[in-house]
Amino acid sequence: MPSGHVGYTAVITLKAMRFHARIGVLPHEAEIAQSIEVDASLWVRRSDARPTAKDIVDYRRVYDLVAEVVTHGHTSFLEEVGERIADRALQLPLVEKVRIAVRKPNVALPGPLAYTEVALMRARE
Repeated sequence: MPSGHVGYTAVITLKAMRFHARIGVLPHEAEIAQSIEVDASLWVRRSDARPTAKDIVDYRRVYDLVAEVVTHGHTSFLEEVGERIADRALQLPLVEKVRIAVRKPNVALPGPLAYTEVALMRARE
């Protein structure tokens, strides 16, 4: 990127974060935690080609907010988890857009399945 370029966007991605969550519509899913995975990509506004502390979104903070949403109580749908994560991530300074994917690898279906996934994109209003 040429020096003198003013402003650009970087994408920060945390891939395959793993948690145990009480998620699902079946009665036992409200009581027994199961594995889920979350990907979070954040489009971050930067003021220059060389990032400074004021241009950085701390990925530890992103991980923590995902963990808080995922492990807080029972949720019926993957979509709800994704929406809550997106809402919280868009409140972080500099974040303009997010893509959140929530996966459930152990789904009880009658045939082979790697996972179910819900992915969504949201932008700051």
